[in-house]
Amino acid sequence: MYAARFPRLLLSCCVILIAGMSQNVSAATLCVNPAGTGGCYAKIVTAVSHAAPRDLIHVAAGTYKEDVIITMPLSIVGEGPDASVIDATGLDDGVFVDGYLHPGLAHVTVAGFTIKNAKYEGVLVVSASDVTIRDNEIRDNDTYGPMFTGDATGCPGQPVFETDETGDCGGGLHLIGVHDSIVSGNLLTANGDGLLLSDETGPTHDNLVVHNIAKANALECGIVLASHPPVGSSAPAFAPHYGVYRNTISQNISADNGVQVGGAGVGLFSDGNGPGRASENVISHNVLTGNGIGGVALHTHVGPAFGLPADNMDGNMIIGNYIAGNLADTDDTATPGHVGININSGGGGTPVMGTMIAENLILDEDDDVAVNTPGKVTIHSNDLLGGKVGVANICAFDKAACTGLIDATENFWGCAAGPGGKGCTTDSGGSISVNPWLKRPFNKSDR
Repeated sequence: MYAARFPRLLLSCCVILIAGMSQNVSAATLCVNPAGTGGCYAKIVTAVSHAAPRDLIHVAAGTYKEDVIITMPLSIVGEGPDASVIDATGLDDGVFVDGYLHPGLAHVTVAGFTIKNAKYEGVLVVSASDVTIRDNEIRDNDTYGPMFTGDATGCPGQPVFETDETGDCGGGLHLIGVHDSIVSGNLLTANGDGLLLSDETGPTHDNLVVHNIAKANALECGIVLASHPPVGSSAPAFAPHYGVYRNTISQNISADNGVQVGGAGVGLFSDGNGPGRASENVISHNVLTGNGIGGVALHTHVGPAFGLPADNMDGNMIIGNYIAGNLADTDDTATPGHVGININSGGGGTPVMGTMIAENLILDEDDDVAVNTPGKVTIHSNDLLGGKVGVANICAFDKAACTGLIDATENFWGCAAGPGGKGCTTDSGGSISVNPWLKRPFNKSDR
């Protein structure tokens, strides 16, 4: 009986394999050049309108003044940022991957361009998966902003699904409701913010952000994971947010961002308009220097102190980063001075649980790690070399109840004598465990 079935099963597998091969063979390559010569199109949008799912569009060197909207599985590849330019002057976006009106959109690649001068985002990706944005220079976007109104709405002219964009009005690259996607090898500079991952149309999760440079985005963060109200939700009873979770931010450089208004190297935020979620994310092996409100900033703004549901900002990991020369945090998450990492519940008192801070090298800060949360924060195997306060419990400074626990054992405080020793970084006292400490640096190289 089994022998009789086996040939039929083998035949079925062959049919499936042949069908799959025929689908790959059928994918076409279309070309674009500014003159529209040699069988190529003169505009990227024209090539997109003639493409079939899974086609590749190769874009030659030149400047293309367009807003490219992608609604199907498609790869659009330029000759490189020095050659192929999408100039979106006067247009909403440079590239818009639109899964909002085309549910289930997946398998999109945008690579090898300079994308600049958009009113809002250089690249906007909404409600999509398996998207790759790689090897682009995304700069000088968000020409419409800034507009600091404080409203939980987008800026004038933005789509309904951008529920919390007042302030910067866009930025370099924005992922909304995106999962299982990759952002790699991009330069993000001179935008409102560099890269924003948010959740207005659905959860943003399991994405990899790796080997990017976010620098000199003066109005906001270099890289930010922010939980915003869902589409259709409004004050005063904002719906629970979908969440930004299980994303990996690794081996990026985020420098000199947010110095004009205030932004972190990497930020994890909930906006205070309803219960948000930015949890279980990994921030690892990045270089975070010279940013406006710290190398890594985690902010929650609602919670029990206001009679409101707590945010979920739990289980984030900050591992192996180089952090130096960042500025002080401000407003309801203030720090006493320049800060490397700030884990802060603001005035709302949401407990932030399960934060792991490990193997980081932190220097040239007033407070290497600042903590204000009624939850528990674990801080191990870090080199705390700021020379001032290595770990600070700042709840009293922020006028909050000091009920949290800080496990700061097994760190190197700048000398063998430990916190407070001659020439060593110290701790601020108050619910901080420091003993035992490391007598030698954890990080053996200067990086």
